[in-house]
Order: sequence, then structure tokens, then C-alpha cells
Amino acid sequence: MCYVAGRRPMRPTRTPFAPPGRHAEGHRTGRVGWLRAAVLGANDGIISTASLVVGVAAARPEAALTAAVAGLVAGAMSMAAGEYVSVSSQSDAEQADLKREQWELEHQREFELEELATIYQKRGLAPELAREVATQLMAKDALGAHARDELGISDSLSTRPLVAALASALMFAVGALLPLLALLLSPPAWVLPVVTTSTLVFLAVLGAAAAFAGGARAMTGAVRVSFWGALALGFSALVGSLFGVVA
Repeated sequence: MCYVAGRRPMRPTRTPFAPPGRHAEGHRTGRVGWLRAAVLGANDGIISTASLVVGVAAARPEAALTAAVAGLVAGAMSMAAGEYVSVSSQSDAEQADLKREQWELEHQREFELEELATIYQKRGLAPELAREVATQLMAKDALGAHARDELGISDSLSTRPLVAALASALMFAVGALLPLLALLLSPPAWVLPVVTTSTLVFLAVLGAAAAFAGGARAMTGAVRVSFWGALALGFSALVGSLFGVVA
């Protein structure tokens, strides 16, 4: 406690984010990976399927349901395949870098020690302390230290192709189900306005939720996602109408 003459002792203040007796911090950066994948998959599912429904319904309303189901299946598989290939390529690059780093540690250990110490010096440590830190970290896990601080690879950021593929496909399917349900529940004459309106509502909610989870303003996220969704729906309806007239 802190005592001041003539005043009662002041108790140390406590941050509202930490419970009594311990120091706890929660950082939103830990959510970035799964949040980005979830939002991207769901957003793509909503916009792609809704745009397909609106475009086809503007030309041939009777084919809208078939197009929506086909778009859901094809889109989910495309997301899974694309994500798997993309993440696998990144994983291959990481493994190649780790293999090269392992060879350098076995044949050029002193050079690797100096390299790691230099990294810590650039971050603000004194030369002697930087070398001591590098020495101790390499004594415990040399490859892990270089992977984390030289290559930027860590367990929390390492790539998992199959997990990424399944997550993307699942979130795309979840997003695609929303405009599909709107299509099933709307009367044939009201397909375009119902699907369009409900899609914009879905996108606004998704954008707001993603922004809130990431610590940003919910309104900004809602407007941002809804704007691009409206643009996609508008172009799809226009193209559908033009092809419908030509047919």
C-alpha cells in the first residue's frame, strides 16, 4: 500500500480485465486464423449461392433451386480443394525451410548462433545478453528457436491442410444454406426480393459479428460486407435478366 500524510492508505488499482490474485490478458490476435477462415468461408457461401439464385431466377425461376443446390455442393468442394492445395503449398515451403535450417544447425552451428543473436540485438537486446539468450534457447531447442525467430514458424501458426480444407468447406456450406432456405421458404413470385433482402441481412449480421470478435466496430463490418454483397447480387441479377431476354 501507499501512505500519504493526512490521508487514508490507497489500495493498488486493479485492471478490470484481470481477476483478483492473478494477471490475465486476452489478445484478439489469437483469433485471427480461425476467424478469417470462418468469415471467408461463410461469406463466400452466402454471396456465391445467393448471387447464383438471383441470377438464375432472373432468367429461369424454375431452375433456381437446382442451381442453388449445385452451387452449394460445387462451392464447398471447390473451397476445400483450393484451401487444401494452397495450405499444402505453404506447408511444403515451411518443411523445406525447416530441413535446410536443420542442416545448417548440424554443419554451421556457430554461424547459426551468431545469426540468432543478431536477431535479438535488432529487437533491442545488448550484444552480450542477445548471445546468452541465443545460447540458452539453442541448448534447449535449436531448431524450434530458429523456426520461431528466424523463419516465423510456430506451432500455433503452422499449416494444417486437411483441417483448413474441412473448415472452409463446412463454413461455405453453412453460409450457402442460408440463401437456399430463403429460396425454399419464399413464394415463387417473391424469390428475388426475399432472397436479396435476406442475403443482405445475413451478410450484415456476419460482418458485424466478425468485426465484434476482432475488436472492430460492428457497424463498419456490417456495411463493408453488405456493400460487396449487394454489388454481387446486382450484377448477377443484371446478367440473368439480359440472358433471360435473349433466350
